Amino acid sequence: MTSRRSLLATALALGVGRSWAQLSAPLGGGASGAPLGSGPGFHSPDSPIPPLQEREDVVSWKLLSSVTTKPERTRIRPIFPAAVRALDRQIVKVQGFMMPLDAAERQHHFILSSVPTTCSFCIPAGPEGLVEVRAATPVRYGIEPVVVEGRLAVLDNDPYGLFYRLTEARPAR
Repeated sequence: MTSRRSLLATALALGVGRSWAQLSAPLGGGASGAPLGSGPGFHSPDSPIPPLQEREDVVSWKLLSSVTTKPERTRIRPIFPAAVRALDRQIVKVQGFMMPLDAAERQHHFILSSVPTTCSFCIPAGPEGLVEVRAATPVRYGIEPVVVEGRLAVLDNDPYGLFYRLTEARPAR
């Protein structure tokens, strides 16, 4: 049986934030000039799922995606602005689209994305558009956005390349 940790590792190894088209395209950047696989993701105007509405009571994806990166010898190091760094170890609410890591109706461990997934094999955003969630109270899976509240960790050196993790999470409104 495949562990949830290995599912996460496999998903991230396949190309965080890269669609199949991006993985097979030449490197050098997308139409916006940004490196492929970066950014908070792209919400297609053709999607039947409406984009997230900004809320004052949740951490904004615009803020989370304001991180920059610096290539180092063996990794990409995130450089977090002070406003993001200030959220480390704070209890916050985050809204997004659930990417389950288990085949269950209620999820204890999942990825929250700034945009909905469009493909079972694609990660919809770069690491700045994803939050790993460890839920204390399971969250029902669905394609509609969810809001969870928990303790945010801003990750400087995650082995899977993630920038954010929410622990002790619970469903919120």
